[in-house]
Amino acid sequence: MNPHANPARICAYDHIGIRVSDKPRAIAFYQALGFVESATFPLYEANEMLTADGVRINLIFNGARQANAHNVLLDAPLKLPGMTHPAFVVDDLHALESWLNEQGIVITEGPHHIGPRRIALFIRDPDGNVLEFNQLMNGDEQ
Repeated sequence: MNPHANPARICAYDHIGIRVSDKPRAIAFYQALGFVESATFPLYEANEMLTADGVRINLIFNGARQANAHNVLLDAPLKLPGMTHPAFVVDDLHALESWLNEQGIVITEGPHHIGPRRIALFIRDPDGNVLEFNQLMNGDEQ
């Protein structure tokens, strides 16, 4: 054991904050994906959204609108440090892919295998935030 390591065990992942520029548009987009607003935090210009299976996100409503939904962490030539995307697990990636196509939501990458553990596809929200969706595979598939 490292004597300088954190003594508290990290035992779960709670949520990710996603900064957006248009509150009604963002809430509608994430509701369509299956999130429901479960709490609001006006002091912090944020909310909490939750899926039926308990997956949480926070939307942060103080983002500046940018033309063409430019994502500074991914679209600029200089790759700055920072969180680039949340990755969600779904039970049926094919069903999600079909639904995204029906809704006119552009799949920006995939679906394709990423290592032996998962098949992934990527989309962007209306502000250009990247969202990854994974279907987990058994460990011996490529």
